Amino acid sequence: MVDTLSLLVVSPEILLLVMACVIALVDLGVTSRLRGLTYWLTLATLAAVAVLTADAAIAGGTFYAFGKMVVADPMANWLKCFSAIALMVTLVYGRPYAADRDMLRGGEMFTLALFALLGMFVMISGSNFLLIYLGLELMTLCSYALVALRRDHEVATEAAMKYFVLGAMASGFLLYGISMLYGATGSLDINEVFRAIGSGHINHQVLVFGLVFIVAGLAFKLGAAPFHMWIPDVYQGAPTAITLMIGSAPELAAFGIAIRLLVEGMIPLAPDWQQMLVLLAVASLLVGNLAAIAQSNLKRMLAYSTIAQMGFVVLGLTAGVIGGDTHNAQYAYSASMFYIVTYVLTTLGSFGIILLLAREGFESDEIADLAGLNQRSPLYAGIMAVCMFSLAGVPPLVGFYGKLVVLQALVASGQPLYISLAVFAVVMSLVGAFYYLRVVKVMYFDSPITATTVSAPADVRAVLSINGALVLVLGILPGGLMALCADAIVKTLAT
Repeated sequence: MVDTLSLLVVSPEILLLVMACVIALVDLGVTSRLRGLTYWLTLATLAAVAVLTADAAIAGGTFYAFGKMVVADPMANWLKCFSAIALMVTLVYGRPYAADRDMLRGGEMFTLALFALLGMFVMISGSNFLLIYLGLELMTLCSYALVALRRDHEVATEAAMKYFVLGAMASGFLLYGISMLYGATGSLDINEVFRAIGSGHINHQVLVFGLVFIVAGLAFKLGAAPFHMWIPDVYQGAPTAITLMIGSAPELAAFGIAIRLLVEGMIPLAPDWQQMLVLLAVASLLVGNLAAIAQSNLKRMLAYSTIAQMGFVVLGLTAGVIGGDTHNAQYAYSASMFYIVTYVLTTLGSFGIILLLAREGFESDEIADLAGLNQRSPLYAGIMAVCMFSLAGVPPLVGFYGKLVVLQALVASGQPLYISLAVFAVVMSLVGAFYYLRVVKVMYFDSPITATTVSAPADVRAVLSINGALVLVLGILPGGLMALCADAIVKTLAT
């Protein structure tokens, strides 16, 4: 018999699963072009899930369920809450775009999005290697289908094929690494693996061999170089609404499994995986920032920008354990968590503007398409400018504080290597500022190509305004979110 506690722990997942099935059935009777009933039911489900997980996170407890295969701790609950909110915002921005491109003939976009979110929830709460892998597969299979949702669009279909082939390879890496660890430790339970590695009785070379494959799989999901090959093509080729869907909430889930696998499961091997992450971070900052300069396509530029931003997230993960001492862990990992949450917030805003400007037969995905936006709509130009400045790390926006806390964590380690990495990251941020500021220059100083006014549905306009305001407000008053991330990481590491 399944005990009541186990069912309570997975209640958000149960709600998501039941409502995804209900919405799929209800949608059969919906005939409107914008799928109104399906849309509002989906948003209501996501809002309920976000409230449920936020409530559990505020309570602050850590609970295990189903034989310790599932864990609900503050970090998991907050990441789930932010993932649900990110998906809500994505659907608000993406519905008009999807309707114009005949992507809402059925309710697949909404049901696949809910199932993808269910996969993310399983990844974030998995305390067992196999469960994490199952969650990952559920999320990625839904993502492949979403990218190919425009069935008659060659570029989207090609992007889906590339994503599928490279995603399958990355899943294989992760699964092979997990099988090596299982062979060495005799367990798939993360806590058992931690104890087995800590005992010192297992061949170190076998562990490191498995670790290499796990880090490679994680780097692919995070989009860190040199495992970034899929990001530019998929971001550019996928319908913009789907690009936002795979570039926001899944990043939070990828961060969650990185903490579960590397920190909770293999922190005794930190000297080994931190070296690998240092190389990934340097490569990501270098490749992302230099390649983005050459891009004229806005979605492709933001794809390379994502690779560079992930370099900062990975940098935070490298500085947790210094010479076997974990005193810096809570600062480093909470800085990374803060960075990824605020990065997702900013990405939602920037892609929201691209979706808003797109219309039937016109994608608005070239940087030149933003020319003179300030003359056509000062509000939307202002929101886009705030997002670009934030990604560039300009104070007082939230992106600046995100970069600052990661750099502080590196410098606090007191190690020459990490201080050098902090300096390198600052230099790369200066390089990155060029392509972000170019977008602002085009919006404010170039002549508009078209005189059409920019209009948006009331829900899109309201959410975009809140999104832009949060990027500014959280930069001026970052303490609350930073304290939330620090508390979540401290409580997670304490268990």
